[in-house]
Parts: sequence; C-alpha cells; structure tokens
Amino acid sequence: MQMPTTTPPRQGGIKLGWLKWVLGLVLVPLLLFAAYLAIVLNWSYSDGERAGYLQKFSRKGWVCKTYEGELAMTTVPGVAPVLWNFTVRDEAVAAQLNQQLGKRIVLHYEEHRGIPTTCYGETQHFVTRVQVIEDAGQSVRSGNASGAAHP
Repeated sequence: MQMPTTTPPRQGGIKLGWLKWVLGLVLVPLLLFAAYLAIVLNWSYSDGERAGYLQKFSRKGWVCKTYEGELAMTTVPGVAPVLWNFTVRDEAVAAQLNQQLGKRIVLHYEEHRGIPTTCYGETQHFVTRVQVIEDAGQSVRSGNASGAAHP
C-alpha cells in the first residue's frame, strides 16, 4: 500500500503574489499618469501672441498657487474689449507682468490642452514671454524669463 504524498504549503508565495498585484495596480496607473502629465505639460497644442491691455494679474489658489491674468483686447476704440484669461508658470515673467498693469503689451503664449488639474493653472494658455508696446505701436522693451531681448 502506497501512502499519498502531500507537498507542504508554500510559506511566502501567496504574500509575494499579492504584493506584486497591488504594486502593479498602483504603480502602473501612476507611471502612466506621470507620463501623460509630462507629455501634456511639455508639448504645446498651439502657440502665438495676443496684444492688449493688462487688466488684471494675481496669484491665486487654495493649495496650488498660480499666477492668473486677464488681457483686455480691443480692436476699435469705443467697442467693448474681448477679455482673454491666461496663466503664468515662470516667476520671472510674473514679476515682469506685475510691473505692466494697465499698459499695452504683447503676450507670447503656449496652449496646453488636456491638463487634468487646475494645480498647474486655471487656463490652457501659459504665457512664456511679455513685450511692452508704446502707444504709437512701437516696441519699447521685450524679453523673456531670462531677460534676453527678442526682435
């Protein structure tokens, strides 16, 4: 008569398999989200320039403080201006804009679509450079975050 053989249960096998599943369920979506965020923040959908009068500029937010502004764009005097909202991520550009309240300026911006949270800004338009314009339409000063002049 032959005795049935039993194999002893594995001690750590079940715990290690469970840990792999938990790490996979947490790490894979987290890494995918980080990759998506890196692409959305570094690749711009469009870029361009907007001219108008800097009407409002402030730093706001409960947890994530961002610089938000409003540009009043008018084509013909006497007509109500179109208001364009924008966000600034660069401290140097924000400091430059803070000095230009009420002045006619040109804002160079990049549009980033699909940002999943307002922690990076309340708008899709991120200003990268500011240029001050004289009343006659001639450029007085221009510069980006590093202070370098642009034509």
